[in-house]
Amino acid sequence: MTITKATLEKIISEDFSAIWKRLSHDEKRLITDNFVVHHFKKNQLIYAERDEPIYLWCLLSGKVKLFKDGFGGRQQILRLYRPIQYFGYRAYFAGEPYVSSAAAFEPSTIGTLEMNIVEQLINKNRDVAWFFIKELSKHLGGSDTKIVNLTQKHIRGRLAESLILLRENYGFEDDGQTLKIYMAREDIANLSNMTTSNAIRTLSNFAQEKIITIDGRRIKILNEPMLRNISKFG
Repeated sequence: MTITKATLEKIISEDFSAIWKRLSHDEKRLITDNFVVHHFKKNQLIYAERDEPIYLWCLLSGKVKLFKDGFGGRQQILRLYRPIQYFGYRAYFAGEPYVSSAAAFEPSTIGTLEMNIVEQLINKNRDVAWFFIKELSKHLGGSDTKIVNLTQKHIRGRLAESLILLRENYGFEDDGQTLKIYMAREDIANLSNMTTSNAIRTLSNFAQEKIITIDGRRIKILNEPMLRNISKFG
């Protein structure tokens, strides 16, 4: 369905306001006339590796994972998205198919804007161009850091870093301790570049050390400074 102009302005104001207020009336109308909302079920694929990039995707509600299948069918989670974040545009700019896949981590609402419209905006408005330059630069810097951490940190450091990432991305429930995302052990392992058995064992060790508590897929962080210390020194 097409989203209304008023709703779109509210959505974009949270993260895109620096650009939105610099758009002309015609540019705003171009976006609102072409912005389409989609609903995805839990674990539903949004796009697959080797698909042709067509849309700029905007996560409105829910959670999305960017992942890549490696050797032996083992999956590596590359990035987690939260509202309001944009994704799926790098491949279009590079002139190549997607090199990774995206899926809904939970029931999610996602808006799309065709990339040829984004390209029109970029060609006419340098503020839009700078937005994507900055976003791509931040993601590149984050990817460089992740590569080093996943290859040089020990298992405890990698898992601690993943828990801190989940805390910073999604925050806590009302109790101020329980992570506001519920992940299977396999997903935590895929995020941390380790086997599921190692993830289970390390989570149990953290629980025994009273750094966290585990209740099914619910993880409560009891000692965040200690967790950050383990993440830092790996």
